[in-house]
Amino acid sequence: MLEIVGPYIPLILKGTWVTIAVSLVSLAVACLLGLLGAWAKLSHSKLANTVAGAYTTLVRGVPDLVLMTIIFFGGQIGINSLVEAMGWDIYIEIDAFTAGVVSIGFIYGAYMTETFRGAILAVPKGQIEAAVACGMTRPTIFRRVLGPQMMRFALPSFGNNWLVLLKTTALVSVLGVQELVYNAFSAGRSTREMFTFMLVVCVIYLILTTISTTALRWAEHRYSVGVRRA
Repeated sequence: MLEIVGPYIPLILKGTWVTIAVSLVSLAVACLLGLLGAWAKLSHSKLANTVAGAYTTLVRGVPDLVLMTIIFFGGQIGINSLVEAMGWDIYIEIDAFTAGVVSIGFIYGAYMTETFRGAILAVPKGQIEAAVACGMTRPTIFRRVLGPQMMRFALPSFGNNWLVLLKTTALVSVLGVQELVYNAFSAGRSTREMFTFMLVVCVIYLILTTISTTALRWAEHRYSVGVRRA
């Protein structure tokens, strides 16, 4: 097995780093959209509620691969149509990495919306009212009161979303991103040892998920300090 995989180790490692990069940047986009979506769903604005509800319904009702291809091709067409309408004679091409990150971030932003919304609702309202009574501003309330407590309630669902997001990065190979699965598939096709390279991919993903699970357990312990357990 080592004789087969050995020459392709640099290619596999390069794909692994791309997978990690796609995952982390997509997570940042998803968290940003999730916080905005949670704010919209909890706001008193009917328009914000409607937009956030349509967003989460759309994403959770359409397969990830279908949404990814729609965002990739439709987004590029939309941007160039807008540029043309503005009278600019240029063509903007979105690279596959950016398209993959935006697509995954957009998709998992909907799941993060529900995660953060539920976590915010779990924080006792009395603590928010006490912070307001102390004269804290909204950013200060979020940083000192709401954020730390919200994370404790959000972490179990957040961790599940992250692990699924990490595995979903394999879909960006369809867009041409040379990540782990794309490079392993290329190596397997060249050597006619597809099973061997897919087995290597399985091992690498298991390592990444194990590291992630360990980090998430530490985070849960960190945010549960001082909380009495039954």
